[in-house]
This record gives sequence, structure tokens and C-alpha cells, in this order.
Amino acid sequence: MSIRVPLYKSKVKYVGLFGFKDFYEFCYNWIMSDIEPKDFDEKAYSEKVVGDGKNLDIDWEVEKELGAYFKYNVKLHFKTIMMKQVEVEKNGKRVKSNDGEISVEAKVTLVHDRQNKFESGIWKTWRTIYEKWIIAERIDQFEAKAIGDVDTFLSQAKAFLDLEGK
Repeated sequence: MSIRVPLYKSKVKYVGLFGFKDFYEFCYNWIMSDIEPKDFDEKAYSEKVVGDGKNLDIDWEVEKELGAYFKYNVKLHFKTIMMKQVEVEKNGKRVKSNDGEISVEAKVTLVHDRQNKFESGIWKTWRTIYEKWIIAERIDQFEAKAIGDVDTFLSQAKAFLDLEGK
């Protein structure tokens, strides 16, 4: 069985004006062009109207292969609270935007033996030796890459929201 090692968990939160549609597209495009995942899935999308606002919950799962032995898995949870549609003035023109609270939470897991080749008997022992003595430095590099990719994504998402809200 593959070994799943939780690496990193972080969250970005923003309150104010933002264009949700633009933010959603920005996040999707950034992941596809910068992370270049092997697999991308929108696991859930739910919308609940609360008074004159909307609460959204969206779950994405992203997988990136790191060679034949490793991959990392990222679970992203987007949440809006009391998001309302508003009109704001930008560059002298009235445009539609959103006002409310939005957060993005990311959890990253490194998956060892992604193809389950070292599953039973003596192979488990060899996997331990292989990981501990032969590729320990490479594991550190893959962990740093996974954490770095997701941390950069969250920084870019935060920067987008900060710029969009001004």
C-alpha cells in the first residue's frame, strides 16, 4: 500500500471586495499552468443562499506526479461567507463585483510508492532501506517542492484578492 505523509496545511482568508468568477478562473489557470497536475478534480460544489448573500463550498483535488515512485496530492477548500453581488466603480465605470469573506485552505500530502510496487513481504523491507538510505535526500527535495508549489499558489491567490479588492 502507498504511504501517505501529510506535509503542510495552510489557509488564506480575505474580507472585502473581490470578483469571485475571476478569482475562480485565476486559481484554476494558475494550477494548470504552474503545477501542471496529472489529475485535477472538482470533488464538490455547493451553494447556499443566506438572506441576501451566498455561502459557497468548493473542494478541489490536485495530483502531481514526481517521477515513477512519488506524487503529491493537494486538497483545496474554497469557502465564501455572505458573498453578495455589488456594483463598484473602477476606472470611471460601474462594474459588478462581490463583497464578503472568502478563504482558501490547502492540505498537501506526499505519496510514496504511488504504484504499490513494494506492497508485500521482503519488498516492504527493501522499501524502508531504499527510502531511508538511498533516496532520503530526494524525498526531502520532493517534500520541499510540494510545499513550495502550494505555498506559492496561496501567496498568488492572496495577492490576486488584495489587488482585486482595491
